[in-house]
Amino acid sequence: MRTLSLLLLAGVLVGGCENMTMPQKGAVTGAALGSGIGMVAGGSFGQVVGAGLIGGAAGYIGGSILDDKQK
Repeated sequence: MRTLSLLLLAGVLVGGCENMTMPQKGAVTGAALGSGIGMVAGGSFGQVVGAGLIGGAAGYIGGSILDDKQK
């Protein structure tokens, strides 16, 4: 149930942000996925926050690359 809630929240965040740039969408998605995976894996608060930060950074970089290729 917890995993389903996290996935639903991630979908709402990504779907509700149509005016965001591709790097911003990637950062939100990466942070949500990183935090969700950290929570499901049973990490401590610090590990979950760290996973969210790393996921957000990776998502932003990936979104920037995709955005540059579309131009």
